[in-house]
Amino acid sequence: MQNNKHIALLLAGGKSSRMNTNRPKQYIEVNGESVLKHTMKAFQLHPLIQDIYVVCARGWEETVCDEAQSGEISKFRHAIIGGDTSFQSLKNGIAYLLQEVKDTESIVLVHDAVRPLISQDVISRNIAVCLTHGNAITAVRSQEAFLVSENGSSSNSYIPRENLLRAQTPHTFPLKTLKEMMEKAKEKGITKAQSLFTLANELGFQPLHIAQGDIMNFKLTYPNDILIYQALKTLEE
Repeated sequence: MQNNKHIALLLAGGKSSRMNTNRPKQYIEVNGESVLKHTMKAFQLHPLIQDIYVVCARGWEETVCDEAQSGEISKFRHAIIGGDTSFQSLKNGIAYLLQEVKDTESIVLVHDAVRPLISQDVISRNIAVCLTHGNAITAVRSQEAFLVSENGSSSNSYIPRENLLRAQTPHTFPLKTLKEMMEKAKEKGITKAQSLFTLANELGFQPLHIAQGDIMNFKLTYPNDILIYQALKTLEE
């Protein structure tokens, strides 16, 4: 199995409705380069990643290819047209890989393109855990307890933090498992899912194995996230 490919499937089809910008957040430039380019560079740098595919909204394919070319992403292979929802984009990405990648034992790291600070260690841990246990879900332990509220303004209980983890990406599976998951989702009439991780739980693909994440591997969701990311990138430089 060690001879099989390790593929990065980057999901970059979001519209960024919560970011209040005139373009999707994955194309926002920070320190002269787009968020997407930063994310692609992280996977380009990792020696065990052979191929990088990007799922994007229709009409952004040329932009994705231009970003890959200008960033010298030699492992970039194709911009895949996504769908109207994140679940449909995921399905489109997996369907394309099933057409292009002959070896379904290959490992696929499905990652949010708007998590540009993913480390080399997180990528390595995903590959190692998946090869050992059959899948890997990136997660970090919670540093806070969670309140339980039914009306949003008051709480009468809480969830202890000891057994709580926050899921990040990548979510890593063999391509053959992703194929099986999509087939089962179709059989059950599932047309939406919050993430590949939640879909795996809904379909009963368990146990899911944890790959230690990193607090820096956060998702750019709101305008303040971009400011934090910009500050961190500036410190790196």
